[in-house]
Amino acid sequence: MDAQGRGRAENIDPADQWVLNPNTGDYELRLSPSGGQSAVPGPRRSTRSSSRQGTRGRDGRRDERRDGRDSRDSRDEQRDVPPQRRRRAPQPEPASGRRKQKPKKSKGKKALVWTGGTLALVLVATGTAGYLYYQHLNDNITSINDDGAGTGGFSKDRAINILVMGTDKRSGKGNEKYGDKGSLGHADTTILLHVSKDRTNATALSIPRDMITDIPDCPTTMEDGTEKTIPGSQGVRFNESLGQSDRTPSCTMRTVTEITGIKMDHFMVADFNAVKTLSSAVGGVDVCLAKDIDDPDSHLNLPAGKHTIEGEDALAFVRTRHSVGTGGDLSRIELQQQFLSSLMRKLKSNDTLTSPSKMIKLAEAGTEALTVDSKIADIMKLRDLGMELGKFDMKNLSFATVPVVDNPAEKVHTTVVPNEEKAEQLFAMMRADESLTAVKKQEKKEKAEVAARLKGSKSAASDVRVNIYNGSGKTGAAQATLTYLQNTEGMSKASQLGNAPSDIKKTTLEYAPDQADQARRLADVMGLSGSAMKPGKSEKNSQGLPAIKLTLGSDFKGAGVSISAPSKAPKDIQKVEADKTVCAK
Repeated sequence: MDAQGRGRAENIDPADQWVLNPNTGDYELRLSPSGGQSAVPGPRRSTRSSSRQGTRGRDGRRDERRDGRDSRDSRDEQRDVPPQRRRRAPQPEPASGRRKQKPKKSKGKKALVWTGGTLALVLVATGTAGYLYYQHLNDNITSINDDGAGTGGFSKDRAINILVMGTDKRSGKGNEKYGDKGSLGHADTTILLHVSKDRTNATALSIPRDMITDIPDCPTTMEDGTEKTIPGSQGVRFNESLGQSDRTPSCTMRTVTEITGIKMDHFMVADFNAVKTLSSAVGGVDVCLAKDIDDPDSHLNLPAGKHTIEGEDALAFVRTRHSVGTGGDLSRIELQQQFLSSLMRKLKSNDTLTSPSKMIKLAEAGTEALTVDSKIADIMKLRDLGMELGKFDMKNLSFATVPVVDNPAEKVHTTVVPNEEKAEQLFAMMRADESLTAVKKQEKKEKAEVAARLKGSKSAASDVRVNIYNGSGKTGAAQATLTYLQNTEGMSKASQLGNAPSDIKKTTLEYAPDQADQARRLADVMGLSGSAMKPGKSEKNSQGLPAIKLTLGSDFKGAGVSISAPSKAPKDIQKVEADKTVCAK
């Protein structure tokens, strides 16, 4: 019996137990009264759960559930589904004798309600499942404490950030052939998925495993429940943030936050088996090769052209690197992004969303293959997260890679370091919730009259007369800005007039119509958007002369640092758009 079938009756497919209720538009679990519970994946047997106890017992939830099962008698394991789940809903027949069908336009909506959405390597299914199947999926989930490294949980009213990690740990049947079988598992593949607040777009940022960085001190919950702080490391490969020195995924979360300035809501970890089982569950993933590849290290052997791969071939595809591009990790990242793009297209296709058989397999494979943080270690919480993550359009999902250059400290280049200017530009866009793709929504663009405030002539810096107020909540911000403007930008007529209310969120620049050229010059220097410019009245400076008014808000990051995030991604960054098929070279 395969991974998806453990704990399941050998000759009954659970997908055959799901029936579409035409009155609600949902799939419901229907069991024959004589069939008991044998057709539903039941509670885990102790022989299997004991092998996973170490990782699942950290928050206590798994141990409590297991203790409860041990005390039940055999009849408890065969208990009936609650009556309301077993009864077949009335199915009115039209005069012709045929069952009345729902209008076609509701198909997509029904599928999304039933599945709960999809994301990258996971699709968590069904809000209409029977209690036992819900419990079974919960028992599949492996969780690890986030040790306070996350935000505490995603929210529907703000952007969502999920850290998806692939580890090179060789545990699991058939994986010992890939070498380094004793590895504790590194952060081999790491993707920061950012989904915008309005759910119109998403960015998946790959972090190279061989990028040199600093790993911070990491408070960590150990296997036995004790807590200790694992000391940080300076100038090491990023992949050492996981697995090494007892570091858990929470340490990788902290490291990514240090690098990007973005705090994660949750994490998901996949091993080799996740790639194999999930690719098979969707019926294969479509990929394209521009040339023949025969890589003995990854075991990928495919001719040029388009292929549908799953299982071992899928794992070989995402692991290969010596036969593509420059033969390094950056080339492999491009392959992985191509694979994930295709997998997500398959997950969100009607062929998958409307197939009970595939959905059951995905629910099994997803919950078996992934380790998540303890705050979402529940199938209903995963479903709610999936609903949010499934809202964006695939054409507005961009895969990008942290811009890097060869490590200048090495004669033989085996590692890389961030390209500081380009990397910070990319991080700033993500922090500001800016899309890397052109999202055609009116609210994503400044109105024409607002954008026009930045257009026109600009006065000389020496003619700009500005009063600076500090509403940022940061001590000394106005004085630091004054010093910068006078000494670096040549605005000698600038002055600072103390504090404004400290709860101002956005920096603003107020000016009279005849001061627009001064305002445009200052906006250019400060990196202000048109929406920060407020036409109105001028005020007087300490000499009684008219001056424009700059009020620093909490978005102020420092003197000389642009207030607004870039609206365009850096040039020449490694990027893949998820709705396009690219052939690996």
